[in-house]
Amino acid sequence: MHRFTDRALLACLLVTSLLLAACQPFPSGTAGSDTDGTVAAEVVGIPAGLGVETVVEGLEIPWDLAFTPDGRILITERPGRIRVVKEGTLQATPYATIEVFHRSEAGLMGIALHPEFDSNGYLYVCYTYREGLNTYNRIARLTDQGDRGADHHVILDHIPGATRHDGCRIRFGPDGYLYATTGDATDPSLSQDLDSLAGKVLRMGADGSVPPDNPFAGSLVYTWGHRNPQGLDWHPATGEPFITEHGPSEDDEVNVLEPGKNYGWPEATGAPGIPGYVDSALALTPTVAIAGAAFVTGYNKLPDAWSGDLIFAALKSSHLQRVELEPPDYRTVASRQTLFQGQFGRLRAVVMGPDGYLYFTTSNRDGRGSPRDGDDKLLRLGPLSSTPDRR
Repeated sequence: MHRFTDRALLACLLVTSLLLAACQPFPSGTAGSDTDGTVAAEVVGIPAGLGVETVVEGLEIPWDLAFTPDGRILITERPGRIRVVKEGTLQATPYATIEVFHRSEAGLMGIALHPEFDSNGYLYVCYTYREGLNTYNRIARLTDQGDRGADHHVILDHIPGATRHDGCRIRFGPDGYLYATTGDATDPSLSQDLDSLAGKVLRMGADGSVPPDNPFAGSLVYTWGHRNPQGLDWHPATGEPFITEHGPSEDDEVNVLEPGKNYGWPEATGAPGIPGYVDSALALTPTVAIAGAAFVTGYNKLPDAWSGDLIFAALKSSHLQRVELEPPDYRTVASRQTLFQGQFGRLRAVVMGPDGYLYFTTSNRDGRGSPRDGDDKLLRLGPLSSTPDRR
């Protein structure tokens, strides 16, 4: 009969515990600590009955999307194309091709439909271009002509641009004005310069004009002190605009916008409580490369418990994150959940569809990801259909 020494017994117990741990279900955990004192994000599965379907595949760096009233989906690709999904099929011919400066993070990015698109057919895009040796971003209007967008008309140009930190998410707000996020164009000092359009959130009329009630007379600047905001949506209960913003090596931010306020970059990040700067509602360290964001509305397809929650995409950390906010002001984070950790790779755009599904895109062909079969893809989260689309 063999006897174990104390050392051998300890080694055996250690191996046994490791094997048991390896056989457990994927555990809950965190996706980075918080610098603002809120709870960390749990890694969770999605509720029973929900799943992710591939709407279309074979896209090249999709950046943003918009839904037309007649059921089409318009998707921007960063090399300069707008693609159209019609009756569930990605059309081979681009809806529009725009001459852009496509390098690194620069190119064709944001898209938004005019609130009266049904009658005027106007849609707006934000993209990077070159003028001589200088790099800029601009916002232009196209007119829908069924299978294509035409009549390219610039409403705002010479926004400072670069191969990185261009912002360029555009959305029409509940007030009917067009909002645009701009990055610091790799020059942080511009974010603190009210004479520059870089590092700001801009607010303008549909023709690019300055609204009379903007916080600075004669200026498009709505808020300032931003680094690289890439998500923008309005809370469905309060109507307040929220942005998601890339931090440097720390403090990815979720910010609630207040007109005329300074959000700190590069003098402050996160929630430091420094007078003169607005603290973020959520600050993530280490950063996840926070990208597109949308509030859950149209609750017929997603759980009632998700109504009013903020969903944002993470590029570097390859997940969606669900953020529950506390009433009545909805400015304090109650809980966070990490969804689909690593399942689809880098994720960029997040938009609620008019059908109640949550749509999001991969960004694995952007030079920083590892393309998978079918990339890049437009995906949707909701009740699984019996015959999912896989185009």
